[in-house]
Amino acid sequence: MRHGKKINHLGRTASHRKAMLSNMAASLILHKRLSTTVAKAKALRKYVEPLLTRAKSDTTHSRRTVFAYLQEKESVKELFDNVSQKIANRPGGYTRIIKTGYRLGDNAEMCVIELVDYNEDMLSTAATATTGAKRTRRRGGKKGGSNEATTATETAATPAAEAPEATTEATDSNEETKNAE
Repeated sequence: MRHGKKINHLGRTASHRKAMLSNMAASLILHKRLSTTVAKAKALRKYVEPLLTRAKSDTTHSRRTVFAYLQEKESVKELFDNVSQKIANRPGGYTRIIKTGYRLGDNAEMCVIELVDYNEDMLSTAATATTGAKRTRRRGGKKGGSNEATTATETAATPAAEAPEATTEATDSNEETKNAE
């Protein structure tokens, strides 16, 4: 029985798997995206995300530890110089897997794994989408209770007659703060 054994062996010996994941991680750090199968991408994500977290603290020990996994000077330098600054304020989830379809030869499910902070197309659309209400991971209150999401929709659904009064009150409060300064 294999209870609790989560590692995907990918049909390889331990040394081959370690070398493959090391090479893929170095390529991902250097090129910021990589096209591979979904199974390899999921294994790579578990391999590379702890390395990215370790790169946030630029110490000699963390550089040596990351080099032990990657075995490539250029990728370690890129990771600690450029990538770590971009992911400094991100609390995890440094990679994204986007499924692209199936490979013609063997019908394997293919995907693109990429570093989240380096996809300019996604960043521009995410910036416009998040300019609205602040989103949180957890639900604000009990079901049916008042939380921020229902308050935002209620204020959006107010009649047009009440809207000018609200803007007048807002401008009055802004003028009061300017006068206080």
